[in-house]
Amino acid sequence: SPGHRSPLNDFQRLRATELLAVPAEPPPLPPPPPEQGSAEQCAQRCAASLACRAFHHDRQSQLCQLLPRTQHSPHVQLQKNIHYDLYQKKDYLRDCIVADGTSYRGTRAVTEKGLHCQQWQAMTPHDHSRFLPSPRNGLEENYCRNPDQDKRGPWCYTVNPNIRHQSCGIKKCEDAVCMTCNGEEYRGTVDHTESGTECQRWDLQHPHKHPYHPDKYPDKGLDDNYCRNPDSSERPWCYTTDPGREREYCRIRLCKKRPRPLNLTTGCFKGKGEGYRGRVNVTVSGIPCQRWDAQTPHRHHFVPEKYPCKDLQENYCRNPDGSEAPWCFTTRPTVRIAFCFHIRRCPDELDAQECYHGHGEHYHGHVSKTRKGITCQPWAAQAPHVPQISPVTHPEAHLEENYCRNPDDDSHGPWCYTMDPRTPFDYCAIKPCSGNKVPSVLENTDAVAFEQCGRRDERMQRKGRIVGGQPGNSPWTVSIRNRAGVHFCGGSLVKEQWVISTRQCFSSCDADLTGYKVQLGTLFKDPGPGDPDQQTIPITRVVCGPSESQLVMLKLARPATLNRRVALICLPPERYVVPAGTVCEIAGWGETRGTCRGQPLPGAPLRQHPPAQHTPC
Repeated sequence: SPGHRSPLNDFQRLRATELLAVPAEPPPLPPPPPEQGSAEQCAQRCAASLACRAFHHDRQSQLCQLLPRTQHSPHVQLQKNIHYDLYQKKDYLRDCIVADGTSYRGTRAVTEKGLHCQQWQAMTPHDHSRFLPSPRNGLEENYCRNPDQDKRGPWCYTVNPNIRHQSCGIKKCEDAVCMTCNGEEYRGTVDHTESGTECQRWDLQHPHKHPYHPDKYPDKGLDDNYCRNPDSSERPWCYTTDPGREREYCRIRLCKKRPRPLNLTTGCFKGKGEGYRGRVNVTVSGIPCQRWDAQTPHRHHFVPEKYPCKDLQENYCRNPDGSEAPWCFTTRPTVRIAFCFHIRRCPDELDAQECYHGHGEHYHGHVSKTRKGITCQPWAAQAPHVPQISPVTHPEAHLEENYCRNPDDDSHGPWCYTMDPRTPFDYCAIKPCSGNKVPSVLENTDAVAFEQCGRRDERMQRKGRIVGGQPGNSPWTVSIRNRAGVHFCGGSLVKEQWVISTRQCFSSCDADLTGYKVQLGTLFKDPGPGDPDQQTIPITRVVCGPSESQLVMLKLARPATLNRRVALICLPPERYVVPAGTVCEIAGWGETRGTCRGQPLPGAPLRQHPPAQHTPC
């Protein structure tokens, strides 16, 4: 309903951007002085003013500046400014029309047959008095308009004396940009659902609360209130401005040509594995995968006929939703989804070809991704991060494009600012050339002492055997339990109220956690009710790590009580590099794999002691 729509729905937002007037003759009129207000209050003021077409909003000072021009006006330029967001009226930016195009205020000035339009205020070659420019009707210059609500859309008088007027042939927004496959890559400007209901802005939480905030999903194109498909649904959709209807699909034309998938592989996977077409059909723990065309034991919407581009054949591991890696539903009723992390990642061709000497201060190659798989920010750019090092400050450092460099002689090698707003910088996926020693951040790694963490109650352990390990006592090891109270994953306590675990344990970063808990303070996977040190705490939140990390953080409803059975695991200092030959301990709930009839061995965190290097660790 109109009472639930935001006034920002009429505006398109450009983050960290300022619209500047370029000196011209005669000089443009100065804009009115800034006023205090939220972005929505600024939008209301701009919408009510015939002279206003855009506004700057300063998020920090909550000041807004109304503007009489947009980026398509003459004598203007866009400039990055981290203090401002620029909001411009959609009607002045669209190159397509909504409904019959009465609201169209774009700058097209040529008819569908290629004839130039006559100025609206001119009376030659065609004399007309019915449609004269006024502040309200938008009849500017010689731009296509629809002042009489013609069903064919915007039109104009032509400069051809023999043809009085002609339609401009501007496409409707739902037809202007087509979608491929399921529309995950659709970036058009449709902002109404197929029932005609207006969409809610992605950056607002009313009338519907939702997890898809643009800052959290920077690669999903969650601009303004346009239809998108951030969750791999059947097709693009949006939350609606109707409080009674949370979300609906949008009507968007399907492209005639189906694109060829990138990174098609069979024996390994590239990136996140969306192009993996191999025949692995068991999970990393050996559970057979459920067929994609089956609905038992797990019901799901990833049926092959609705996802024709995803190659959901048989029960092969696939990645139809852009997760971290190929995965599948499993044939075990208690395990809905599991990743196929045992499929090897394809060796990066760049890794094989490029390496650096010393600290990489003279590396001038073309790698532009970090070790976490994040694309590098161009060195000359000011967003999403304002750089301290740039081609201006370091003109001799060859800071070209967004290539990895080491302008400050960082001991860890080439790095870059990243395109992830949450990751200011990261080191690059480039190996040192053979014979190069990778230095540790810390001069003396032996000097790292852990006094408040990593302490266990050393006492006699139960006799028992786990394949590949020994029974152990790791008081930071946590058992993660589902709604039925059944253990399904392990984790480690890193802070009193935070547990670290693996991404494959959770179906999504926004999983419903009602009834999910962690169990601490016991050696037993299935402890008895009388275990004196046992603590059970609900999980309130899942925070996913960078896409390549395969890690999640779990926030607990309350802090755990630390004692002889509950302790924090040690985290290394920031940027610490594990020296080669370090002994690693891996704790988890193990299985005897046949030595005890295949049953989980109670009370047996698993310890292993292989010498390790930094990368595999």
